[in-house]
Amino acid sequence: MNAVIDTNVIVSGLLSQQGPPGEIVQLILSEKIRVLYDSRIFFEYQGVLSRPRLRIHSLDMESFLAHVHENGYLVTPEPLPEPLPDPSDEMFLEVALAGRADCLVTGNLKDFPARKRRGMRVLSPAEFLSHYRSQKRKA
Repeated sequence: MNAVIDTNVIVSGLLSQQGPPGEIVQLILSEKIRVLYDSRIFFEYQGVLSRPRLRIHSLDMESFLAHVHENGYLVTPEPLPEPLPDPSDEMFLEVALAGRADCLVTGNLKDFPARKRRGMRVLSPAEFLSHYRSQKRKA
């Protein structure tokens, strides 16, 4: 399954393996989810994960970033025709649309109003896991 994963999900998943974000990070690392990204997303992952106050172990951060770089799918997106409420979230939707992702996973659904999603499925981590499991049962 191809997905764009918002940074907030990655941070939560690396801080704690418990709960939906942690399970999503494990699915990424076990290559059951392929992360779609562009350079802006990758550099945001890198910048946020390296913040000292988060206390994410450097080996965890480096191995996650290396995995995304080696196993993810680098996308070249187009700008959105309409801005989102938070312009810093636009890159996630742009990449999801350009890469024809199965979905975009975020902890901030309100930042992606339904009328601006352009048909992209935007899911919370828990909703994503439910969707993922239902797709696996169909396969």
